[in-house]
Amino acid sequence: MPIYQTGGYQVKPSAVNKVKKAIREFVYLAWQERNNPARFLHLFIFADEAAQARHGQSEAVKRFESVYSPELVGKEVVFTDYELISGKPTPEQWAHWQNLLTSSVAVPKR
Repeated sequence: MPIYQTGGYQVKPSAVNKVKKAIREFVYLAWQERNNPARFLHLFIFADEAAQARHGQSEAVKRFESVYSPELVGKEVVFTDYELISGKPTPEQWAHWQNLLTSSVAVPKR
């Protein structure tokens, strides 16, 4: 069963550009808060708990954490799990998402 999760955090204002650069390199879906540019939210979709664990233990995640972790305000990322109520992707989006869900770690090349 897929796992839908967000991870939200805030970094020091002086680190915003550094973290945005790392997000562009390592993160597939991320948002920056308009009213507080130091706050970010990431969306994760995992095929199952095993895929989530592989992602969390990956070298890509370790590299990304090494960039943002020292810059955190509050020293934690708040993870929230969700249940999918409705989703109507196009056939192309669905095929792309299915490909991401079946890979152990999805880190796009930019």
